Amino acid sequence: MWHLLLADENLIFSVALAIMLILAVLEGGATLLGMGLSGLFEHLIPGLDLHTDAHLPDNSNALSRLLGWMKVGEVPLLVVLIVFLTCFGLIGIGLQAIALQLTGLLWPGWLMCLPSLLLTLPCTRALSSLVGKVMPRDETTAIRSDALVGRIAIITLGEARHGSPAEARTRDQFGQTHYVMVEPDEEDAVLRQGEEVLLIRQLGSRFRAIANPHPQLSASHGRP
Repeated sequence: MWHLLLADENLIFSVALAIMLILAVLEGGATLLGMGLSGLFEHLIPGLDLHTDAHLPDNSNALSRLLGWMKVGEVPLLVVLIVFLTCFGLIGIGLQAIALQLTGLLWPGWLMCLPSLLLTLPCTRALSSLVGKVMPRDETTAIRSDALVGRIAIITLGEARHGSPAEARTRDQFGQTHYVMVEPDEEDAVLRQGEEVLLIRQLGSRFRAIANPHPQLSASHGRP
């Protein structure tokens, strides 16, 4: 097993597993200290510029849809990332082990990345969905989701357009954090990453929102 992990052909998969372990240990330690790395990780997201080219809105929407498909929003982004890195590392090394048995040699890491990634995406979705059902989450079990209507939220990931939601973070009246998928109420409106919005109604699992009409109210304080 160690020779597979340390082989040059498996470097990318071993690095993925190493990063996963580091994130898991940091999150565990931060949780014990009452801090929580997940909250800090989500807080840093608005500062990331995922849309450096204004002429590529479709790419941003595709990314948002992909992350939503992988259960980002239902499960904290950090958890999904840990699941993704675990699946990618284990699947990659597993495929290399099969290749070694069948051909007697390890294949180049770059060649194994694509099939590993293709298998990783559905595995991440399935495991994230399972984690979301069993993990204790005060942000989704304390109140009804429609009670969030009227709250101020901040777009944390993606760019929300009509029919193409993005992830947003808000807080309820108890100060508990919720991650929801929002899209603008107006067809031509665009809600960009880092913007504060007002949740005005819920349609199924999504919320319709408008730009925050009361800038003096901040989502960071969880006030309606």
